[in-house]
Amino acid sequence: MAKPDEFKPDPPSENPKTEVDDENGDDVYEEEETEEHELDEEEDDEPEPQLRGRIPQSAVLMQQAKLQGLFQRLQTQSVPLRVHDVLIKGNTKTKDYLIESEAALFKNCTTMQQILEVSRAVNFRLQALEIFDSVKITLDSGPPELPGTSNVIVEVQEAKSPLSGEIGAYTKAEARSSTVEGTLKFKNIFGHGDLWDGSFAYGWDNLAELSAGVHFPRFRGASFPLDVRAFLLSQDWLQFSSFKERSMGLSVALLSSRNHDLVYNLGWRTLTDPSQLASRSVRMQLGHSLLSSLKYTFKVDRRNSPLRPVRGYAFAATSQIAGLAPDSRCSRFLRQEVDLRYAIPLGILNSALNLGISGGIVFPWGTGFKNLPSPLPDRFFLGGNSSPISSLGGPTTVWGYRTRGLGPTEPRRQLKSNGGDEDAADPGADFLGGDLAVTAFADLSLDFPLRWFRDRGIHGHIFASAGSLERLTQNAYKDFSLQKFVSSFRTSVGAGIVVPIQPFRLELNYYYMLKKFEHDRGKPRFGVTFSM
Repeated sequence: MAKPDEFKPDPPSENPKTEVDDENGDDVYEEEETEEHELDEEEDDEPEPQLRGRIPQSAVLMQQAKLQGLFQRLQTQSVPLRVHDVLIKGNTKTKDYLIESEAALFKNCTTMQQILEVSRAVNFRLQALEIFDSVKITLDSGPPELPGTSNVIVEVQEAKSPLSGEIGAYTKAEARSSTVEGTLKFKNIFGHGDLWDGSFAYGWDNLAELSAGVHFPRFRGASFPLDVRAFLLSQDWLQFSSFKERSMGLSVALLSSRNHDLVYNLGWRTLTDPSQLASRSVRMQLGHSLLSSLKYTFKVDRRNSPLRPVRGYAFAATSQIAGLAPDSRCSRFLRQEVDLRYAIPLGILNSALNLGISGGIVFPWGTGFKNLPSPLPDRFFLGGNSSPISSLGGPTTVWGYRTRGLGPTEPRRQLKSNGGDEDAADPGADFLGGDLAVTAFADLSLDFPLRWFRDRGIHGHIFASAGSLERLTQNAYKDFSLQKFVSSFRTSVGAGIVVPIQPFRLELNYYYMLKKFEHDRGKPRFGVTFSM
């Protein structure tokens, strides 16, 4: 990777100019007087090229003094300098407008320090496009008639091969089987920075996911990217809720920036129960449905690190409205999620107290919505081997509970044997999720005394978490009370060791359940959490 910026001094001339400051602080130029010495006739006989190849010692010293003075000014005061022009080199396929849009930050620079800082930012943004092997930004002097200006030269080297890919084998926490996942990318086919990719995830017994999409970083000169993706997805929830979900459709990212995202999803979903053990509530939702939804997400993260926050805060809010189609099979619901994190430094052993609270609600809308259930795949489910420290996006995790391991349940159907008697084995219960979910946690992290651990970022933490789910649909909201909801909270505590492995957070924890209900899937145990 090339250096983000370079400074090219003016080549030495016969009458070099030195920039100095007068008493009033204004920049003036003084012409250095040099004496010319005539060579004797004997000296004229010496080889001409040797004299031409030498640089006068006075010019070298003057140039060094000029550079030293410039470096001192860069460290102590602002050096006024404006960008006259941005020159682009090396792009044989990539359109100029794409590089110019990323380099537009130079227009507002008024000092040398700002230009150097913006150069680093532009270099990073161009590298993030994934279409260049190297990016080199050089500062050159501006036109002689415009003193105090500079030209910025952006030189790129386009990727030698338009193809890239990766493949790997993964085992997801509590999944029924491992998967093999791979991605193949085609870069910059039309010169607009476009990325075309296809990806798959294949389980040993079934195809889990297959998708293809295209990404335009600046579609038709817009200031935000455009993403379009077609997908075919299969999820197996038989172990927890007695259904399999298969969906196919299209998603379009209409707006994507640092803090805002707006996505439209159109998909056809099918819920099936191959086991034929599903509870009555699950069987009522088996079949086909259409999802046409618009989802908006606002997110701000001012924490010093998402893996180990010591100070700062983070907030995320997601609003989704589904049912944007006239089809009667279209799922119609409103879904809202909020998430707040706050890190308080304690000043001892790099310790910090992290607090977090998350909440979410989903509710159907349309004719007779009070008597309708919310769509099963869009409800809230709590539990799983993910850390609430790293995750930001709604209520999902309560430390120590298994995936979909708490909340409302319903007994599964009891199958009958050939003799007409019911099987003795208990089929268990289905976790149905909830329409209202709230989780909260507190985490105290601190360094170990040994330097070996501190140098590697390995630290300990003590935590407590709580959460609960409640149904509101099908007139269940009439029986809702705040006191009853608070009394249904499950709580857990624990301690462990955190090993940061960029970009992941590995936790080796011991969990202890302070409060749980009969069908909850949680117990005192050791566990490993691996999350981003």
